[in-house]
Amino acid sequence: MKHKIMFLYIRNVILRIINIFVQENYKADMGNEYFKFKQFIIKQEKCGMKVGTDGVLLGAWTDTREASNIADIGTGTGLIAIMLAQKCGANITGIEINEDAAIQAKENMDNTLWHDRLNAVKADINDYYLYNESKFDLIVSNPPFFIEDVKGYSEKRNMARHTDSFDFTSLVKAVSYMLTSDGRFCVILPATCSTDFIGEAIKTGLVLTKRTEIITKPGVKPKRILMEFCKGHKNAPTEFSQLLLSANGEKTDEYIELTKDYYL
Repeated sequence: MKHKIMFLYIRNVILRIINIFVQENYKADMGNEYFKFKQFIIKQEKCGMKVGTDGVLLGAWTDTREASNIADIGTGTGLIAIMLAQKCGANITGIEINEDAAIQAKENMDNTLWHDRLNAVKADINDYYLYNESKFDLIVSNPPFFIEDVKGYSEKRNMARHTDSFDFTSLVKAVSYMLTSDGRFCVILPATCSTDFIGEAIKTGLVLTKRTEIITKPGVKPKRILMEFCKGHKNAPTEFSQLLLSANGEKTDEYIELTKDYYL
């Protein structure tokens, strides 16, 4: 009798754990259906990756000076492309391999004030750059970066987050080919893999010109690195900086200033 009671108890505990795991993964995958910014709304129920700090940081940090034709590789919801459209007059193309995400990106773009300068294309970047003759003076990307073997249950989310569907070598090769002779490339990555990425970029003729370390709170190591590369500037110096996101539980003035045109 005691063994039967113990068996039932253990079974119930296991079932509770499984139920919690499924619910949390469902929440992580579903997220909020939309995210509201000052001048636009991002719907995201069709996308594997939802609006996050990385995308907002890259969009706000990227310098769009003199840019007239911009590409956003792996545009997802279209967030970064739309952020750039808000602060410059360039034509912007979002390139996305996932069909549902590409459709949602186009919907989000069409609902902005800058819809006539925004476009979303459903394409694998490995094919796109070989068969499309367009050249871009600025390219941005918030690429997949998780290289671990463990994945979640959502294929959309896996594709958006893991590098086995699109590695760094493929990305920098495509970027170098798509850029104009003096074009720029801006990207955000975890600090742990930034050195490897820089090495791959150098092989394709891209030179690191700007590097900003993102620190979430005082006393911890940088979590993300924002980087700008230039093509055709072999001796260009690299500008180094740091951005602290929070201190004493509050957003820093620097973070607020960077994102003030977007966050409510």
